[in-house]
Amino acid sequence: MTEREFFERVKNAGGSAYLVGGAVRDALMGRPVNDRDYVVCGLTPERFMSEFPDAFRVGRSFPVFLHDVGGVRCEIAFARREKKKGTGYKGFEVFCSPDITIEEDLFRRDSTVNSMARDAEGRLIDPYGGARDIAVRVIRATSEHFFEDPVRALRAARQAAQFEFSIEPRTLSMMALCAEELRSEPAERKFSELAKAIVARRPSLYFRNLLDACLLENEFPWVFRLIGKTQPQEYHPEGDAFEHTMMVLDAAAEMTERPEVRFAALMHDIGKGETPEAELPRHYGHEKRGEKMIEEIAVALSLPRTWSRSAAFAAREHMRTIRMKTPAKIRDLIRALENEAIGADGFAVITAADNHGDLPAFLNDYDRLLALVKKASKCAVPEGLAGPQIGEYIRSREIEALRNDPVVMRLQSE
Repeated sequence: MTEREFFERVKNAGGSAYLVGGAVRDALMGRPVNDRDYVVCGLTPERFMSEFPDAFRVGRSFPVFLHDVGGVRCEIAFARREKKKGTGYKGFEVFCSPDITIEEDLFRRDSTVNSMARDAEGRLIDPYGGARDIAVRVIRATSEHFFEDPVRALRAARQAAQFEFSIEPRTLSMMALCAEELRSEPAERKFSELAKAIVARRPSLYFRNLLDACLLENEFPWVFRLIGKTQPQEYHPEGDAFEHTMMVLDAAAEMTERPEVRFAALMHDIGKGETPEAELPRHYGHEKRGEKMIEEIAVALSLPRTWSRSAAFAAREHMRTIRMKTPAKIRDLIRALENEAIGADGFAVITAADNHGDLPAFLNDYDRLLALVKKASKCAVPEGLAGPQIGEYIRSREIEALRNDPVVMRLQSE
């Protein structure tokens, strides 16, 4: 069924259908349109089902159906009003009725850029100024309904980062009002916004937007505590540990699209937030502190294991790699990276982003050196060795192979 046929069948049944939300916004912005959602007005669910008997109902508290439109499985919701009755995103009383208009349905949505629709003739329905806000590149709350679902505050920060829009001052104030309820929101809902923000062109904007909305301290306290942690000026002219982290995060984003590697960039210096004031601007032991902290962070943010493992490895190893010269240490890192979620390519991104593009020669030549080490591991083991002695002997042969490699030899001579 084409979209045109869908609109016609709804009309013939006595109702009207509209394309809504992100699809309308993305088309106006010239972005690829992926998900297409529709709203139906003027019909009861029973009348809709009689016209579309193969539609599958998924909404429990209000009517939402799945149906193929234009060859794609789309969500079709009925126009509704909402009234806040409790806390969180489930604390709503929902009203559905054939007399609810598309304008009323759009009014309950989060921001003006998401509160637009297109009718069967392709006409834009924009009662709250979404097209205007796209033109001036601003995220603006549609109405007071905004802070009724606290995760909308994170979504506003995320969409502003994705689109590189500013957030209008009143909306920032409304975001701040979401702080208390956000504490009890499911970690999975909040992680969904982080996962989308981390793949933005400049993911640092997400955290800066949360800071502007007074939400960073509650939602990412480990990142917030980097603010004001001074660093040695000769190595970090960009400023405190927060500014350095934002710089590294965006530099990593320029080099990779892998979300777990970008997150590892965010976490690489996270231990600096716990440095005692008396030790500043030095941060002795922040690598081990950071690795330990990521255990707590992984639980709090409901992180995938690849994210937490990549972040822990980056936190632990990022400092020593740039100065690494001895064949034994190079061998151990090469072997460690072989089995780590971050991989050699991901760790190279962290190292380069943290060191203004500099990368040790052995990481640039990782694949060849790993093959060299593996070849050396196939050596014959002398008789009489047993247990751990065998592993130590093989390791010594791998180290020896690296010791005689031109790349490692050159590193040692520098």
